[in-house]
Order: sequence, then C-alpha cells, then structure tokens
Amino acid sequence: MGSVLLYAGPRAIDFADEPESPLAPNEVRVRTLYSGISAGTELTAYRGTNPYLHKRWDEQRRLFIAGEEPRRYPMAGWGYEEIGEVMEVGDEAAGIELGQRVYGTWGHRTHHVVTAEYARNRILPPHVEPILGVFSQIGAIALNGVLDAQINLGETVAVFGMGVVGQLVAQLARLSGARVVAVDLIEARLELARRLGADVVIHGQERSAAEAIKELTGGRGADICIEASGSTVALNEAVRACAYSAKVVALGFFQGEARGLFLGEEFHHNRIDIVCSQIAGVSPYLKYRWDTLRLVTTFMKLVADGRLDLRPLITHTAPFQQAATLFELLDKQPAAVVQAVIAFEQEEEPMQR
Repeated sequence: MGSVLLYAGPRAIDFADEPESPLAPNEVRVRTLYSGISAGTELTAYRGTNPYLHKRWDEQRRLFIAGEEPRRYPMAGWGYEEIGEVMEVGDEAAGIELGQRVYGTWGHRTHHVVTAEYARNRILPPHVEPILGVFSQIGAIALNGVLDAQINLGETVAVFGMGVVGQLVAQLARLSGARVVAVDLIEARLELARRLGADVVIHGQERSAAEAIKELTGGRGADICIEASGSTVALNEAVRACAYSAKVVALGFFQGEARGLFLGEEFHHNRIDIVCSQIAGVSPYLKYRWDTLRLVTTFMKLVADGRLDLRPLITHTAPFQQAATLFELLDKQPAAVVQAVIAFEQEEEPMQR
C-alpha cells in the first residue's frame, strides 16, 4: 500500500492510501526518494487561488469558463518534481535495472508506476546526487523560457525574481553567452544569485530596477527581460527596463488581476514584445525540433555534465509525513525558502519479476 499527499482544502494538507496494482509487462514501479514543492503553481492550489478551482477549463476550446463546475477539494496527485528508485521491473521492461534512479513528474506519493519507455528516457546518471533529480521539470520550465527569449551572445538579460526558476534562468542565460542582471526584493536571493554567477544584482526596493538597468547599459536597456516571479508589478518593471523594440518573457504564473501593469506607458511607447512561456508547449519556431522531453533531458544533461550548480538552491527538507510544515513555510515565510524538498523514507527491498 502506498500513500499520496493531497490538498484537503485551502492551506490544509492530508494523506490518503493508494493501493498498488500489479505491473503490466512493460511497466516499472519506482519508490519516491525526493519530491520538490513548486513555490509558484503548486502553492496556488494549496492557497486556493488556482484558476482551476474557480472556473472550468474547457480543453477543446482552450477557455476558462466562469459559472461552470470547477475542480474541487480534496485534490491528490499535485507535485511535479520527483526522483525515485526502480524497485520492480515488468517482464518486458528491457533496459531497466533495479536500483536505477528515474526522474520525472508523478506527484507527492510514495510509489508510482511508469512505462519502461518513460523510465528509459529519464534515468539519472549514477554520479549525480539523487536529490538533484527534483529539478528536471522545473529546469525544463526555465530552459523553455530561455529558448523563448532567443538570447544572442553578448546581450544583456535581466531576470526579475530570483526564486528557483529565476536562479535556473540566470545560470542558463549565462551559458547562452549573456551578461545577466538579477533583480529581486530579497537580499539573500540576490547574494545567492551573485554566488552562482550573476554579473550584476539589483535590489528592487533600494532603487528602480529599470532605471538601474538603463544606466548599466548606457541608456539602451536590457535586450531581454525575463519575469520569473509571477508579480505583475515586476512584469511592469521588466517592460520598463527593456530596450526599444525588445522582448519580455513572462515566465511566472500570475494570479488575480494585473494590478500595477501600465500598458499605456513604456510597453506602448517602446514597442515591447511580451511573450508567454509555458511548459505545455515550445516556441512555434522550435516545435519541429524541440518538445517537452527534449527540454527535460537537455536540462538534466547540463546537470550531469556539471554545468549548472543546483545544490545551493535546496534550502529546506522534511520527511513526507511532515510535508505540511514545508507548505506552511513557503506560504507564510517565502523569503526564507528557495527550494523545499520532501524526503521519503525507504524501507522495502527491490523486487525482480
């Protein structure tokens, strides 16, 4: 019998039993080692602000419909930053070995069954610290944002919001040849960004980030701004910081009305291009060569090759049964946390079929 974390209601965490079904011949059972908590999208479900809880998403028309039945609590299976160990292999799951570590997305649950193909595509190399597997999906989200930005060598890229996604974007932008400016309101996150390679850091409460970036670039502005905090105030400042006819990539998950966004000012007068980046798809310019799997595996190859420094981003861990403490910390003291990770106790022995 397995167990899964569920949202019982706004700011209420509970657990439920999950029966373990027999494996099909081409399936693999993994036991979860670590599961990261998203401080953006996932917290909207925890807090009750996610649009799925207030409107119905019409998949066919791709519209949120007000006044129709939305999703309801309790909700199980949220969470998309998992790493597990293979504990059982189906008879036809060729190429998968017991004990191999598989990264992916399957929610905060103790066990999960995936196809052999899914597992083969997501094997963590043995030399990589297992806990780093939690970054596979959030890293793909950051990489997708960088690809949407279309960074050119030597450009100035300003990243607004130095949480997990912003820190990953900053490192990826540097690998792309950019001069990286990190913007945040939290000194500890700016210091972390500086340690991890940001060229310039700007504290947004001490001065206008846009004015500082214009000064830094001789009045031109940033070639690209990437908004990774989900704040419409930060999005507006990113627009202000851009050079004429430049691009803002909106990577954060914005909630509620767009307060603090003044589209009749710099956006209009400087012809700024605001582009949405969302992990369900890639840029139309790249869709014939890139997909979500390539984003995930490319990011994890950078991790395996030692080209990204991720361990300092993990600031808090807690056992599975104490996961509520991590959610509460993220909700009430967000400045104290970067990446929170649930750790699962491992007691069973692997099984071979």
